[in-house]
Amino acid sequence: QVQLVESGGGLVQPGGSLRLSCAASGSIFSIAAMGWFRQVPGKQRELVAVITSGGSTNYANSVKGRFTISRDKGKNTVYLQMNNLKPEDTAVYFCNLRRGSIWSFDSWGQGTQVTVSS
Repeated sequence: QVQLVESGGGLVQPGGSLRLSCAASGSIFSIAAMGWFRQVPGKQRELVAVITSGGSTNYANSVKGRFTISRDKGKNTVYLQMNNLKPEDTAVYFCNLRRGSIWSFDSWGQGTQVTVSS
């Protein structure tokens, strides 16, 4: 089983920045990628950013140029630097890991709330 613990969320004004962290532990072998997802009430969880074991990154169009995903393999931690935040970025943010093409969707953490508001 995988344990995921997200942190770093909070309340920020539009245009502000936050840095989220996610620490993974447990059965964290053969990780092909780690990613950040977000969810607002009444909507499906969406994939925001992914970083592969080789360091390749991919982003949702809505966050390109504003968010940066990075990873510390030694600490089994993934980060999400969020700049120029917008009210529509308000959501609960979750991380997850992928082995091959399979995400560990049975192992969600508690998430971290990000609220962008003036």
